[in-house]
Amino acid sequence: MNAVKTEPAEYPKEPCPQGHVRIFFIGHSTLLIEFGQIRILTDPIFSMTCSPVRGSGPRRFSPPGIPFEQLPPIDAVIVSHNHYDHLDRPTILRLGNEPRYIVPLGLRRWFRRRRCKDVHELDWWQSMEIEGMKITATPAQHWSKRTPLDTNKTLWCSFVIEAGLCKLFFMGDSGYFAGFKRIRDRFGAMTIAALPIGAYAPRWFMRDIHMNPEDAVRAFDDLRAKHFVAIHHSTFQLTDEMPDEPPRRLEVAWRRAGHDRARLWIPQAGEHRLF
Repeated sequence: MNAVKTEPAEYPKEPCPQGHVRIFFIGHSTLLIEFGQIRILTDPIFSMTCSPVRGSGPRRFSPPGIPFEQLPPIDAVIVSHNHYDHLDRPTILRLGNEPRYIVPLGLRRWFRRRRCKDVHELDWWQSMEIEGMKITATPAQHWSKRTPLDTNKTLWCSFVIEAGLCKLFFMGDSGYFAGFKRIRDRFGAMTIAALPIGAYAPRWFMRDIHMNPEDAVRAFDDLRAKHFVAIHHSTFQLTDEMPDEPPRRLEVAWRRAGHDRARLWIPQAGEHRLF
């Protein structure tokens, strides 16, 4: 079966209410996260394909959930690692020099070559503040590569964003590992956990670097999060599982864990939710 094809949504005229978090699912690991009037874009890819060669490689099942032209001003962009489905050169060139970029150790040079000046590298557990929010790079179990000669030359990470009483965890890619508990021990329970659920088959090959839905529920439990936002699904065919399988498996794993369905959000591109 194929993933559900969706149409882009219009960015709403109503602003995010102060004291709330509004999340838009653009597709894959690209979220537009609004903390009141502060807007953060994660792992932005608005291209129709993801690969080193523009126009080739895996193709989107649906266009980005919000057209690029309708994006509001972006205050910050966070990038988890340099794989092509998470760091898209054409998108970064379109975003240009307006946002502040927060990237893993070793990636500043790549952004500077694209004339992005406001670039901040973070090692694991390092933090920076933006408009009263604290953004911390946290561990992930993954890897990095863009060319045959740069394997693991730059870091990969997850992020914790603290804004008022909200603690939001964003993970671009990772295998399941003990680091989720370490992150919870350091920051306490998360309010929202945006966790990847796709690109996990074949399991013998992907287990260490990509979670399956069952692993993602375990990570959610380790983080003691209140809300689960499912990402890294229904956008590109990257591995062997069918495109509609990750959301279905997540629903089953969620029920088996005995969690309240109201705490789980499996968005389609263009959908948004207020927390």
